[in-house]
Amino acid sequence: MTEPGPVAVVTEVDDITADMVITELNERGVPVVRFDPSDVGDHLLFSARFGADTASPAGHLRTPSRATSLEGVRAVYWRRPTWPHFDHLDDADARYAAAQVRHGLGGTLYALPNCRYVNHPLRNHTAEHKPLQLAAAERFGLTVPPTLISNDLGDVRAFIAAHDQVIYKALRWTPYRRADGVGLTTWAEPVTADEVDESVSVVPHLFQARVDKVADLRVVVAGDQVFPVRIDSGLLDWRADYDALTYQVAALPDGMDKALIAYLEHFGLASGSFDLAIDRDGRLHWLELNPNGQWGWLEDKTGLPITAAFADLLEQGAAP
Repeated sequence: MTEPGPVAVVTEVDDITADMVITELNERGVPVVRFDPSDVGDHLLFSARFGADTASPAGHLRTPSRATSLEGVRAVYWRRPTWPHFDHLDDADARYAAAQVRHGLGGTLYALPNCRYVNHPLRNHTAEHKPLQLAAAERFGLTVPPTLISNDLGDVRAFIAAHDQVIYKALRWTPYRRADGVGLTTWAEPVTADEVDESVSVVPHLFQARVDKVADLRVVVAGDQVFPVRIDSGLLDWRADYDALTYQVAALPDGMDKALIAYLEHFGLASGSFDLAIDRDGRLHWLELNPNGQWGWLEDKTGLPITAAFADLLEQGAAP
């Protein structure tokens, strides 16, 4: 019987979460090949053949320390990859070169045969869209706070007026730096009707009725293993100050674990991190899904075996 092939870990150089999973896989004797797409060139070589009688693509991938056949990869852990920018080229050539890497190397990695993806990057991309998330959450019976996505000033002001308290959230997190190099980010923030003006029409915005919450819940799902963690902070957006957080392992209401697993299956995902709000009556309210969310610090704070759950998925490879 042919020995199972390696797990490909696709991520940037500094990725502590990936390091945790790789260490676990190494301890199990599972071979790993790690690389970042931005290494393409002398530090990352690949060839892919199509149209042969065997499963396509067939070929190989080489890094300075590892080599593997494409058809032998049992699983791909798609973590935090970066793509080359080709800063030494002029703008037009750099855009051309970057597109070739994304569609050549990226397209090949998206098409590996007999392979389990955690998660497939194209399915991650689909599941990151907030409108799709909200619609799916309702279909799976999750409680969704009243939400408006709009660039119509009249509709926005009417929505804010109709609800006691409203928050604004970005539809997509985007790296952002000021001209002086200082990094900025956008947290969930309260908003009033008199704070919005005609500039709201430039792009769509997400407005949501504020949940009268007492705590947050992050639920990490890996395959059929579910890890709920209660996060207490007193903050509207707990990401704003990690030093203010306390954690405890939580329990989900009956059937909630199955609903979250089914939610991921709907998007073709093997894993994901859900954020929910707990109100004063203990009810859970949908906030969002991060298909490729961070969880390493939660294991450190709670002792939950999340690393082992991800290693289980990757070690198993593709389902029969």
